[in-house]
Amino acid sequence: MEMTEIIKRVYRQSVFTLIPFAIISAVIEWKRLPLSILIGGILALANLKGLAWGIGGLIGTGENVSGKLVFLSLIRLFIFFVILIILLWLKVINIAGIFVGITTVLIVLLKVGFKAAKEGNV
Repeated sequence: MEMTEIIKRVYRQSVFTLIPFAIISAVIEWKRLPLSILIGGILALANLKGLAWGIGGLIGTGENVSGKLVFLSLIRLFIFFVILIILLWLKVINIAGIFVGITTVLIVLLKVGFKAAKEGNV
């Protein structure tokens, strides 16, 4: 299984997991929690795509690109935190919801990754 296929599976399964979590969380807190879960998941998926591009660039070239990879990773992390700080400052999101969204994507990623490794396709 290719890395892009794994990422597609993670995206698909994350959507089918995040949306029910957001709907169920609307019972707990209607205003910010469902949106926070979805935003956390979207940010985690965007970060995953950035990681895949960075790793693909590292594997795809024979030259030493580790400095460039570290720089781009730091930029991506900075953008991630700036988005979170702005959304928290505007009181659009709930930090617990963000953690639920990010954790959900992480668990789906681990599940898909373990399954691919078990099949020997990685």
